[in-house]
Amino acid sequence: MEKMMYMMMIKKSKTYNKLTKKAVLEHVENIRKLDDEGKLEFCGVFKGYPGMAGMYILKTDSREEAEEICNEEPLVTGGYATYQLVSLQAANRENNYLLN
Repeated sequence: MEKMMYMMMIKKSKTYNKLTKKAVLEHVENIRKLDDEGKLEFCGVFKGYPGMAGMYILKTDSREEAEEICNEEPLVTGGYATYQLVSLQAANRENNYLLN
């Protein structure tokens, strides 16, 4: 069975509009760190979805590791955002789009 990925849906909190430059820089540094460690498959910002800030797709060995990453996200630790973590199994040519 293929390794699962985990999608961190980042939700704006009531204080999101008070986001500081320092918090944004810490957030971007965290993205770089996750990418350097090979734990970030994809990330991005949502446009036109009220209440949603963005998302990460994480490649980790376990859901617990993904949860730990989410809890260490600077936007979350700073109180600017919350998150929802969902499991994601990729469907692609290599796995016959999950038909096997």
